[in-house]
Amino acid sequence: MSQPRPAPSRPRVLSGVQPTGALHLGNWLGAIRNWVDLQDSHETFFCVVDLHAITVPHDPKRLAEDTLTTAALYLACGIDPQRATVFAQSQVSAHSELCWLLNCVTPLNWLERMIQFKEKAIKQGDNVSVGLLDYPVLMAADILLYDADLVPVGEDQKQHLELARDIAQQRINARYATDPEHPILKVPEPLILREGARVMSLTDGGAKMSKSDPNEGSRITLLDPPEVITRKIKRAKTDPVMGLEFGNPERPEADNLLGLYALVSGLGREQAAAACASMGWGGFKPLLAEATVEALRPLQQRYGELRSDPATLEAVLRDGRERAAAVAGATLQRVRSALGFLA
Repeated sequence: MSQPRPAPSRPRVLSGVQPTGALHLGNWLGAIRNWVDLQDSHETFFCVVDLHAITVPHDPKRLAEDTLTTAALYLACGIDPQRATVFAQSQVSAHSELCWLLNCVTPLNWLERMIQFKEKAIKQGDNVSVGLLDYPVLMAADILLYDADLVPVGEDQKQHLELARDIAQQRINARYATDPEHPILKVPEPLILREGARVMSLTDGGAKMSKSDPNEGSRITLLDPPEVITRKIKRAKTDPVMGLEFGNPERPEADNLLGLYALVSGLGREQAAAACASMGWGGFKPLLAEATVEALRPLQQRYGELRSDPATLEAVLRDGRERAAAVAGATLQRVRSALGFLA
């Protein structure tokens, strides 16, 4: 018989970012900035999902360093290890074990219809790994291990959250729970992100800003120095129309760059739109560059302090691993017991 889950005192949230490529404005403004706000109202778990980083060819010499860089950026952006649990996914072995258990109850055709797998498989051709097909199940394990009430999701991750919900509800709880009042796995709900959830490319206002875009000019990373930020914004794609505006489907770049300015300047959309309504691109781009440099300055300074003090960062990850492992271990044991394994 499955044991009831202890209820957290506040709604629990789990999220994470891969340590592949440098975190950029889209990661910060669309996700991490929202995580910072959640710390006061929710019980938060934020992991660096390094197991996901090896579903495509990767450089083993960089993985550990990139994991530390991403964790340091979490903290530099305002994640407080006293109020949130910050950890590296691979250091909590329950992620891998639960993934295997869920693999054995997840229908193959559920994975074959995942849109991101189809897109990435086309790019990789004959080099597609089983891990690329299977990583949505690992993502489900990540979420379900922590009895997450809410999972922050953007448009491109909604299908993965639905898969996690279906696995929990239809393949584990419906089959193995002996008491409907005490399901084995909590079924999480999506947390729809606020304004700024979708930051677009500097080179294509119709495409999301992405770490995997081969064009470095398409994104501003959180560690870009001022001169690089200024150069990328100066070269950003624009249109020949005078004045900036929101909501014009014929002007996606204007909408994106004005939205970025509203966020990094702190003005908000209404004030930013009013201030830039009659402004030309020649006047606007230096304004956006200056606001972006100033917004990133304290973050970059804090990051530098953290990387020059490796003992502090390692202590944060060690404490986070211990807290995460305690919660994940209890969930894993419920699933093991329900599936009939020896204690």
